[in-house]
Amino acid sequence: MASPMRSLLTDPARYLQSFRLFLRNSTEHQCMQEFMEKQLPAEIASIGNGKSTINILSVGGGAGEIDLLILSKVQARYPGVTINNDVIDPSADQISKYKERVAETSGLENVKFTWHEETAYEYESRMNAEKKSKKWDFIHMIQMLYYVKDIPATIRYFHSLLEAQAKLLIILVSGTSGWETLWKKFGSSFPLDDLCSYVSSAHIKTILDSAGLKYQVHELPSYMDITSCFIEGNEDGELLLDFLTETCQFSKTAPPDLKRQVMEELRKPECSEKRDGKVLFSNNLSVIVIEP
Repeated sequence: MASPMRSLLTDPARYLQSFRLFLRNSTEHQCMQEFMEKQLPAEIASIGNGKSTINILSVGGGAGEIDLLILSKVQARYPGVTINNDVIDPSADQISKYKERVAETSGLENVKFTWHEETAYEYESRMNAEKKSKKWDFIHMIQMLYYVKDIPATIRYFHSLLEAQAKLLIILVSGTSGWETLWKKFGSSFPLDDLCSYVSSAHIKTILDSAGLKYQVHELPSYMDITSCFIEGNEDGELLLDFLTETCQFSKTAPPDLKRQVMEELRKPECSEKRDGKVLFSNNLSVIVIEP
């Protein structure tokens, strides 16, 4: 009998709902913001040296919250320099939110935005078909490599577009996170389709090492409050479980045995810590900065 479990990505509205709840319940954006405030300035210190225009490519820019923070740091380092900021994202909804955010943000007069409503792979195919290979001073891929079919090829392609002083910045879950523990153990039981695959910084380091690329890694501690997952019938808890397992209606469609094992695993110290009566899932991230 076919399992009634299906990938969360087959229901885009529920995916977005669970993703937004994840952002509200986690320190995901806070820890990225802290990195952008404290450590990004050093990473971008030479990307625009001697240039009158800086070209930035955001791969999977989403709703633009982190992108605008990155742009503010580039503007602070290179005041008055023109910035071309190209954004690749397949979601019309996210692009429209990004455009709204830009409209509400002051001080972006010297930034020219171009949005491409397509996947990274579609962008690459289009550029190759048009025989274009524009070079970039800074490329970033934040929490998007899970949605790429051929990760080594995608990294190779975007790395090939870097200028001499440029950097390629990747952010994704750390090999030391609860995600790694959960997905190593149960990934094969979850209904992943080809829209999404589990990958962590451990995988990316292996890919970069075998390609002989130079890079640095920064670890960002982060957590997500999953206390509501343990309250039977709690709507937020069910949405967060969907997000953790990438499964639509996980608590209703998963075989009882799998559900029980996942719930037990989520409480273990390898995945979560208990603090002040809350269960905090380890959502640690890694920032990988790759040289040209």
